[in-house]
Amino acid sequence: MTASAGRISGMTTTGEAMAQTTQEIGVETAQKTIRLTETAAGEVQKLITEEGRPEIALRIAVQPGGCSGLRYAMYLDDQVSEKDLLEEQFGVKVVVDKMSVPYLTQATIDWVDSLEASGFTIDNPAAQSSCACGHSFH
Repeated sequence: MTASAGRISGMTTTGEAMAQTTQEIGVETAQKTIRLTETAAGEVQKLITEEGRPEIALRIAVQPGGCSGLRYAMYLDDQVSEKDLLEEQFGVKVVVDKMSVPYLTQATIDWVDSLEASGFTIDNPAAQSSCACGHSFH
């Protein structure tokens, strides 16, 4: 998944604190469902700093859509529910909904910055196939 100009689309704007929300609903802690590289975590930290809300987390999900049937979604979120797994990696809170977990086990999110592309990428060995655009998989 590539984010244009280093931004993750779909940022939420509600003001509830992530820490308070997680304590109130007893969110389960993830156990390395997805791996965030240190470089990617640094870029996410920059986005969180720009937002001015250190309590928000990076949400990673798999949703129906795209030419191969499923697509990735990544955005900053301050809402965590009992249906989510929460983990901290390199200082970034990573949230994955339990329905997406089977699709994201072994996946790695990285940040690339080259002449050809700049943005987040997802390497997912569990994906059976993907489309040419690289935004959806099966």
